[in-house]
Amino acid sequence: MGNAVVAQSGGPSPVINASLQGVIEACRASDAVGKVYAARNGVLGILNEELIDTDLVSEEEISRLRHTPAAGVIGSCRYKLHGHQQEDMNRIIDVCDAHDIRYFFYIGGNDSMDTADKVSRLARQRGIELTVTGVPKTIDNDVGDQEFQLIDHPPGYGSTARYWAYITQLLDEENRAMYTSERVCVIQAMGRKAGFIPAAARLADPNREMPLQLYLAEGNQTLESMADHVADQLRLDGRCIVVVSEGFDAGDLGYAHDAFGHIEYGASRTTVYQQVVNYLNEAGFPVDGYATGQLPGVLQRSTSIFASPTDREEAYQLGCKAVEIGASGTSGFMATILRKRPGAGYEVFYEKVPLEQIANSHRPLPESWIAENGIDVTDDFIAYAKPLIGHEWPNVPIVDGLQRFARWTPQYAEKQLADYVPENLRRG
Repeated sequence: MGNAVVAQSGGPSPVINASLQGVIEACRASDAVGKVYAARNGVLGILNEELIDTDLVSEEEISRLRHTPAAGVIGSCRYKLHGHQQEDMNRIIDVCDAHDIRYFFYIGGNDSMDTADKVSRLARQRGIELTVTGVPKTIDNDVGDQEFQLIDHPPGYGSTARYWAYITQLLDEENRAMYTSERVCVIQAMGRKAGFIPAAARLADPNREMPLQLYLAEGNQTLESMADHVADQLRLDGRCIVVVSEGFDAGDLGYAHDAFGHIEYGASRTTVYQQVVNYLNEAGFPVDGYATGQLPGVLQRSTSIFASPTDREEAYQLGCKAVEIGASGTSGFMATILRKRPGAGYEVFYEKVPLEQIANSHRPLPESWIAENGIDVTDDFIAYAKPLIGHEWPNVPIVDGLQRFARWTPQYAEKQLADYVPENLRRG
C-alpha cells in the first residue's frame, strides 16, 4: 500500500471537481491506496511540497465537489515543465518518495498529459515505484486524435457546449427584440485553434431557424467575407447573430501568452469580438442599425448552472477509472472515454490510452463537420455533440439563495524536505 497525490492543471471546467471527487473516493475505497493528498495549485503544489491531507476532509465536503465548478477548491496552475528542467523533475520524484506517494493522478489537458508523461518516464528511469495516470479535462475538446479513437470527448466540453446552446437561445430572444437598432449581435467563444465551442451554438437551433452564423478557427473566413455574409443575412432576416471563435483571424490583437506559450486572449490588448464589431460597423449594413458585442470569458468554463448532468457523471467515472488503472500498477496511461458506435442511442465506455499518444496533441474540428458555406456545421456534428449536453437540469445545491460549493480548510502534510523554488520562478 502506498499514498496517492492528485493535482489539477490548466484552465478549469464546470465538472473538473467531479473528476477530483472520483479520484478521492475511488482511492478511499481501494485496498492499494493509503492516504490521499491533493497538491495545492497543481504541479506547483508538489514542487512546493504543499500537500493537502484529504483524509481530514469530511465525506460531505468531498461529495460537494460534484456540484462545485472551476478549480478553486485545491487550485490549478499554468506551469510548463520543459524537458531540460531536471531539477524540477527530480524534485517531483523526491517529494513523492518523501511522502511514500506511489500513485500520481493528474487532471488536465494536453499539456498536463505531457507533464504526467514526463514524470512517469523519469520515475521509471530512477527505478522509483510511482504509477502516473492522467485524467483528461478541457472545454475545448481539442485533446486526442481526429479519428476519435483515443478519446471521444474530454469532460468539460459537454457542459460548455450546453452553456453555448443556452446563451445562444437567450441572445436570439434579445436580438429578436432589439434588432430594429442593434441589428447584429457578435459574441466571442473560447477555442484557440479548435472550433468545437462556437460550433456548439448550433445546438440551440438544430433546424436552422435562427439568423445564426458561426465563424470557426478552421472556417477559412476573413473579416471581408464575414461582412458579406452578415449583409446577406440582414437582407434576408433584418438581423444576425455572429458567434466567433477567439482563434478567428481578426488582425493583431496585441497578443499575450501564458506559461505554455498559448495566446491568452483575455490578457491581450484587444479582443476578437471588438475587432469584428468595429469592422462591421465601419463597413456598414444594407439596413439601418449597428453591431454590438459580448464576451462571456471564463464564465463558459466556470459555471455550474448550465453544467451537463451527463458531463458531470462522465467526469466522475473517469476519475474512478484512473484509480482503477493506477491501482493495477500500470503507469504512463490516461483514463479515456469512448463511444459505443453500433446501434442507436448514446452509450460510452471507459478505457486507457498511453500518455505519450495524448501529450501535446491537438484535434481540430473535422473538416467534414464544417458546412459548405464555411459559417455553419453539419448535421453530423449535431448528432455527435447533442447527447453530451444532457436532458435535465443539473442539481445545484442552494443555501440562503446562493450556490453551496465545496469549501475545505486545508490541512497540509508536514514537510519532509527543504524549501524549494521552482525553476521557472527563479529570478536572475
